[in-house]
This record gives sequence, structure tokens and C-alpha cells, in this order.
Amino acid sequence: MAKLSEQLAELSVQAKSAEDAVTAAEKEAHDKVVARKEQARVAASAAVEKVNQKINSASDTAAQHWSAAKAKVAADLNGLKANVAQAKHDLGAKRAENYAEELEWEAGVAIDYAIASIQQARYAVLDAVASRVEAEQAKRA
Repeated sequence: MAKLSEQLAELSVQAKSAEDAVTAAEKEAHDKVVARKEQARVAASAAVEKVNQKINSASDTAAQHWSAAKAKVAADLNGLKANVAQAKHDLGAKRAENYAEELEWEAGVAIDYAIASIQQARYAVLDAVASRVEAEQAKRA
């Protein structure tokens, strides 16, 4: 298992990559944006599946603690599948505009959720570090 600091570094890299992709997509032709969107969908599905596999391989005790996270992962995966199905519909101009606004709102919520997740991860990491320090102090006492 990777160190917590390495996981946070990877989270930072992924956030920057997402920011760069959006900046580039805003300047690209529609076909390139659609291709980039499909790449992002595949990557997101793979990331969600990776998390799901890690949760499934956890011990029974850890799995109990992660049951809520597992449900969230499953819901996210189902949401991705639903979004793909919805995107395949032929949309009129007005409907397409409404759909774009809805997706922009959902993306904003996802970003806010990611920020909240980072804050929760920061708390969890600091809690783990503090517990490790306390354990080391207890060994010396």
C-alpha cells in the first residue's frame, strides 16, 4: 500500500490533470472534446473500479468501516453508466443547452465533492499520523 503522502501527491497530480484537460477542452473543436470526454469516462470508470477492488479486498473489519464508501463507489459507477446512456440520445439545440448547463452544474458539484474529500483525506491522514506518534510514545513509556 502506498504511503499516505504518496496518495496525496497522486491526488494533486490528478486534480491538476483535470484542470489542464478542461482548459484544453474549452479551446478544442467538438470532435476533440468528445474524444477527450470518452478518455475521461474510461479513466474515471477504471479509477472507480480500482477503488472498488481495493475495498472488496479489504479485511472483514476494514470492509465494515468502508461499507459506506463502497456504496458510494457503486453509485458513482452507476452514475457514470447513466451519464453515458443519456449522452447517446439525439438532443435538439435547446435540449442540448439545458443538458450542457446540467452537466456543468454536476461537474461543479463533483469538484466541490472532491474538495470535501481532500479535506476529509487531510483529516484522516493527520489523524493517522497523530495515532502513529501516540503509539510510538506509548512504546517508549
